[in-house]
Amino acid sequence: MSKTKDVRFGIVFKSITGVALMLVVFSVVICAISYNGFTEALVDQYISDAYWAANISRLMIVPDMIDLYKIPDLESGLNNRMNVLSMLKSTCNSMGMEFIYVIEADTTDYNTITFVFSAVNSASKYDEFPLGYVRPTTNERYREAYRGLYEHTLESAYVIMDDASNATGRHVTVMVPIIDSDGNTTAILCVQAQLEALDQIRSRYLKQEVTVLSILGITVIVTQGLFLQLVLLRPVKKITAESTRFARENKARRGKLSDSISNRGDEIALLAQSVDHMEAQIGHYIDNITTITAEKERINTELRLAARIQADALPSTFPAFPDRTDFDLHASMTPAKEVGGDFYNFFLTDSDHLCMIIADVSGKGIPAALFMMSSKGLLDGYAMKGNSPAEILAKANNRICSRNQEGMFVTVWLGILELSTGKLVAANAGHEYPVIKNGKGNFEVLEDKHGPVLGFTEDVEFEDYEVVLEHGSKVFVYTDGVPEATNRKDEMFGMDRLADELNREPDAGPEKILADMGAAVNRFADGAEQFDDVTMLCIEYK
Repeated sequence: MSKTKDVRFGIVFKSITGVALMLVVFSVVICAISYNGFTEALVDQYISDAYWAANISRLMIVPDMIDLYKIPDLESGLNNRMNVLSMLKSTCNSMGMEFIYVIEADTTDYNTITFVFSAVNSASKYDEFPLGYVRPTTNERYREAYRGLYEHTLESAYVIMDDASNATGRHVTVMVPIIDSDGNTTAILCVQAQLEALDQIRSRYLKQEVTVLSILGITVIVTQGLFLQLVLLRPVKKITAESTRFARENKARRGKLSDSISNRGDEIALLAQSVDHMEAQIGHYIDNITTITAEKERINTELRLAARIQADALPSTFPAFPDRTDFDLHASMTPAKEVGGDFYNFFLTDSDHLCMIIADVSGKGIPAALFMMSSKGLLDGYAMKGNSPAEILAKANNRICSRNQEGMFVTVWLGILELSTGKLVAANAGHEYPVIKNGKGNFEVLEDKHGPVLGFTEDVEFEDYEVVLEHGSKVFVYTDGVPEATNRKDEMFGMDRLADELNREPDAGPEKILADMGAAVNRFADGAEQFDDVTMLCIEYK
C-alpha cells in the first residue's frame, strides 16, 4: 500500500487564502472608490467655502470706488483702503483661505493683471502683492475665466491648479466679478485655498479607512478559519482517518462514521454516509472475492486433476512399443484450455494389426473432455472386437446418438494397419485429410472420402479405403488446431504451410516431425492466443 503524502496546504489554509485575496481586492476597490469620492466631495467643499468667502469679501468693496481704492493714501470714509484690506485679511484668516485679492485684467488680451488688494493669511508662507503690481496671466484657464467675467458670459468661475511646481503651490482659485452701478465689471475678486491641507485630510481619511478595513478583514479571516475548522476540517479529518484505517485493515468499523458526525444535512454528512456505504459494499465485495477465489482455486484444482486424468487416458510413453522394430509411432496433444476435446489413441488389436485413432470433439473445456472420454471408450471397445474402421465408426455413432441430448459431435479418423503387409484400412468421419509419404517420396495430402461426424444422426454408413504403405512410408494425421492456428494478423497456418513443413525434412522420424510441426505453428502464431486444441499423430512403417 502506498504511503499517504503529508498535506502541505489544507482546505482551511486554501479557503482562508482565497477569502483573504478577495478581501484585499474588495478593500482596494472600496478604498479607491471612497477615496475618489471623498476627494471630490472635499474639493467641492473647498470650492464652496471659497465661494462663500468670495461673496462675503465682495460685500466689503464698493464697486464704484475701485479707482479710489487704487490711491495709496486713501483714508477718508468707512470704505477707505486700509479698512477694506483689514477686513479682507480678517476674512482670509477666519475662513482658512490662503489669499483674497482684487485684480484688474487687461481687457485687450487678458494677458496681464494688476493687483488692487492683496490679503494673505497670517499663517501663510507667501507674501502680499503691493498695490499696482502687474503680473502675467498664469495660464489659458485663468485667461478664459477673466474674459468670461468681464464680458458677462460667466457669473463666477474657479480654476484648480493641481501642479506642485506652480509658484503658489497646488490650489483652487474662485473668482467673482465686482460690478459697478452701470452694470460693468470693474474688477475681479479672487479667493485662493491651498490643496496641501486637502492632502493631509485625505491621508488621514485613507489611513482610517485602511485601518478599519484591516480590522474587519482580520476579523472575517479569523471567524472564517474557526468556522471552517469546526464545520469542515474536523469532520473531513474524521473521514480521512476512517478511510486510511479501512484501507489499512480492509474491515468496516463497528459504528457508522455518519453517527460520529453531527447530522447537519450537508455535503459532509452525505460524504460520511457515502464512506459508510462504501465500506459496507467493499466488505461484501471482499467476502465475495474471498469466496469466489476459494471456489476458483477449488475449480482450478479439479481442472488440474481432470487434465492429469485426461493425459493419463492417452498413451504418453514413447517409444510406445519398444520391442517392435517394424514401425515407429509418436503422438501429442496440446489443449487450448486446462482440458481439451481432442484425443488420440493407438493399440495392437493383435500381433499383426495396429489401430490408430485421432478425433476432435465439438466445444472446449470440461464438457468436451467428458464427451471425449465417452467417445474414446466406445471407439476403443469396438476396435478391440475386430470390426473394420467403417463398422467401428457406424456402431460408435449409433451409441453416441442414442444418449447425446446436448447435441455434441466428434470428428474421427480411424485406421488399422496390417503390419505384415503394410496395408492400411481407414475410414473418415468428417475429420481432416491425412497426409501420407510413400517410400522415398514427399508428403502429399490424401483427400479421402468423408463420412458424417459422429453424433449427428443414427444409422449412417461409412466407407473403408485402403492405402498400401512401403518401407519408409509415413502417415501424418492431425486435428484442425494445426491448419487453423492464427497469428496476430488473423492469418491461418493453412494446409500449404503444413505440407511445406512436413516436406522440409521428410525423412525425419515421427517424434522430430511432430516437434518441428509444433515449433512451426508456434513461430507462426507469434504469441497469438491458441483457440483450439493441437493434436498430431505420425507413424513410420519400416
